[in-house]
Amino acid sequence: MDALKIKRSFDEDGYLHMPGFLKRDQVAEINQKLKAFIISKISKLPPEHVKFEAKGDPSTLKMLQDLQLYDTFFADILFESTFTRLAEVLLEEKVIGKTLEYFNKPPKIGKATPPHQDGYYFMLNPMSAVTMWMALEEVDQENGWVSYVRGSHKKGMRDHSLTQTPGFSQGIPDFGLPSDLENEVYFPAEPGDLLVHHALTIHRASPNTSSKRSRKALGLIYFGDSAMEDVAAKAAYVKALNQST
Repeated sequence: MDALKIKRSFDEDGYLHMPGFLKRDQVAEINQKLKAFIISKISKLPPEHVKFEAKGDPSTLKMLQDLQLYDTFFADILFESTFTRLAEVLLEEKVIGKTLEYFNKPPKIGKATPPHQDGYYFMLNPMSAVTMWMALEEVDQENGWVSYVRGSHKKGMRDHSLTQTPGFSQGIPDFGLPSDLENEVYFPAEPGDLLVHHALTIHRASPNTSSKRSRKALGLIYFGDSAMEDVAAKAAYVKALNQST
């Protein structure tokens, strides 16, 4: 798919599905680096950058945030890669890599990700930002596939309220309107498949109901150079959030 078609599809739907964005050997390298990172560095990370499905239980690791701060391998992925160039195509401007995150839904206990819009957390004007989600293993309905509401990025910001899901503190309380469900699209994924969405696109993910399978993925966030962040409001929000979890 050429750049023009990619951009048109993204602008129309609010998301992209790009199968095989990374090759299997590239995914294997990322998984290897993640495994080594978790073994050697997780105990040294600040608590706000590590989240567990069951608080304090290392076997239920759910999320690692800002990996680019702690390992040059992940910094290169965020700042100088095909992900970066794709973000520039979609936003039509230079971009700033904000964070690279690791996500997992442990077997049986991996909770659903509530429906939300990332822009609610970002606090940007203009809302020039994209989020990327790349599968590190096979993902389907059983272990927590991702879904998007097609065209929802064109309708502005919905009201959000607090949730009880660690790492996803805000959700859309009135989600489930006919316009939501009629336009919702679910995406099974293979390792290396990439999903990309606009900061205003409503999305969610199913719980992991599998008895054995995890659901591991990378998340990357890019802001357009024109996006202005309300730094004080964002810092106050993050501080309050970390104190409550």
